[in-house]
Amino acid sequence: MSNDYSDILQKLCHHLRQFTGPDVEITPQTDLINQLAIDSVKLLNLIMEIEDEFDISVPINALADVQTVHELANLIHQIESAK
Repeated sequence: MSNDYSDILQKLCHHLRQFTGPDVEITPQTDLINQLAIDSVKLLNLIMEIEDEFDISVPINALADVQTVHELANLIHQIESAK
């Protein structure tokens, strides 16, 4: 079953909560590195969770262009739509 963009965004924000404090608001424009301080180890953990959640495989090189929550949700949506 394919998720639409808003479902993906909601699930992604849920996963991102583990990297933030309870007072941090996560929006589609939130910068993963500068605002959420997600380093390479956290990013790999996040990608593993995303792959399990959506039953997809995220190519590591595709992450080079991802900076915001919106861009990551878009990437997940593209990968899901292609399978």
